[in-house]
Amino acid sequence: MNHNSLCFVSFFFLFFFMLINFFMMMYFIMNNLIIFLEWEIISLNSMNIVFSILLDWMSLLFMMFVSLISSSVIYYSKSYMSSELNLNRFIFLVLLFVFSMILLIISPNMISIFLGWDGLGLVSYCLILYYQNMKSYNAGMLTALSNRIGDVMILMLISWMVNYGSWNFIFYMDFMKNDYSMKIIGMLVILAAMTKSAQIPFSSWLPAAMSAPTPVSSLVHSSTLVTAGVYLLIRFNSLLIDMYMMKFLLLMSGLTMFMSGICANYEFDLKKIIAFSTLSQLGLMMSILSMGYSDLAFFHLLTHAMFKALLFMCAGMIIHMMNNNQDIRLMGGISFYIPLTSLCMNISNLALCGIPFLAGFYSKDMILELFSMSNLNLMIFYLYYFSTGLTVYYSMRLMMYLMINDYNLLSIYSLYDEDYIMLKSMFLLLFMSLISGSFLSWLIFSYPYMIYLPFNMKMMVIYLTLLGVIFGFLVSNMNINSINKFKKTYNLSLFLSLMWFLPNLSTYMLSYSMLIFGQNLLKNVDMGWGEIYKSYGIFNIIKYYSVIFYIYQMNNFKVYLFSFILWIMIIIFMTLL
Repeated sequence: MNHNSLCFVSFFFLFFFMLINFFMMMYFIMNNLIIFLEWEIISLNSMNIVFSILLDWMSLLFMMFVSLISSSVIYYSKSYMSSELNLNRFIFLVLLFVFSMILLIISPNMISIFLGWDGLGLVSYCLILYYQNMKSYNAGMLTALSNRIGDVMILMLISWMVNYGSWNFIFYMDFMKNDYSMKIIGMLVILAAMTKSAQIPFSSWLPAAMSAPTPVSSLVHSSTLVTAGVYLLIRFNSLLIDMYMMKFLLLMSGLTMFMSGICANYEFDLKKIIAFSTLSQLGLMMSILSMGYSDLAFFHLLTHAMFKALLFMCAGMIIHMMNNNQDIRLMGGISFYIPLTSLCMNISNLALCGIPFLAGFYSKDMILELFSMSNLNLMIFYLYYFSTGLTVYYSMRLMMYLMINDYNLLSIYSLYDEDYIMLKSMFLLLFMSLISGSFLSWLIFSYPYMIYLPFNMKMMVIYLTLLGVIFGFLVSNMNINSINKFKKTYNLSLFLSLMWFLPNLSTYMLSYSMLIFGQNLLKNVDMGWGEIYKSYGIFNIIKYYSVIFYIYQMNNFKVYLFSFILWIMIIIFMTLL
């Protein structure tokens, strides 16, 4: 099958699957249905191997969003990856990735969840390595090994679930809530979700995973890999709601939001800025989950998926036109030359900021207002609101660098806005970024949230948005390099831009110590004692024996006579015994 036909077939299949999911989901919500299917694969004596599927409004709605975004991404790849020789391989990898995510979504069983979970990890490794260079190898290995921690947690969780006689966790999660084994299972679920959704201290793999092709980044950061941890916590939410570990998760996710917001303001790589914004939104989802609002976390997960996929697609198109350059300092004034791409970029950016009546507004505004009503301490309150301000800050800074500042690359004639294949897939997501917030808020919440706040608390979000806009405008017009000449400021900016030295602590520290340990082993064991006693020692012994045999083989009558007498003496001695 040639490239174009495979792209078209994949797009058509996923789009058709999305429509089926949409109609089924509407039917399930209206009739309040949940369908639990079991397919018995093997039945041998008393042992059954059963594959279970859980279809409710949540799994159908999430599948609808995943298949919509992945169909847009595959259609977008038809043009974006058109110069690629192995495009078929790329499309199959993306389809395998989407299939792993769908398996994870519809599974009420820990074994099939693990299959989907591990499938995501393995296929993401293949996709990050797609452009084969040293940076990609390092990033792929870091991603795979970080996700492996989560896989180990899930394996331990599966082994703890043997106590209950079934891996279908939805059957006994509610009434076994206070059981000791269930508390351990809850802790393992939280740790697994933290690795997959890149919360501190496992954050360093997410910006590194930007080595993948941009369509893959668009898929990974919106609805598949990083949202798997959030989705798992939503499914386990009734078990986790009163656990002490959730307070720890609230702190870690709040710090993740704060850290990624600051890092995005110090970053000049276009894709990494968007990756940090994903990290910030994941922190927001995790923190609202740890307070017990699982439906709200799910709502934000879906609205965020739309504009984040669009943001990455626009970034990919801009990078393409900029001769594969990702530095935002070299871009500028692109709104004059590529107005349609700039339109998509700006709307997705504004949706990320939570500008009223775009997709992000409905979820972020409700999250912040419910958070303001919650009985939480001042530190978490500051982390939340400061991180929200930082989101607007880096979005404004990005918009200034791309749209308003001067163009600094070689030639403006590389800019063109007529790749209609990319634009069609982007406009599909643009439409969803505009309407999905209101559409989902009517769909998911059958009751209106009653939010009662003082005037200034109610207006806090608007105050922060305005502050973020002002700071973003000022900083993008300042010459950062002149400020960094002062040593203290430079050290501080280094600390902030390097994710609070998280890669050094969680990645390099471990790998360097292991590499040095391996080097010492090689030097002292393989090249030292091992050399003397193993290879060199064996060589000496063989050499010594070969000299003896050589003497025997010389036609020397004295040696033959001596050996004959020796053998006679040994035989006599043995017979006397």
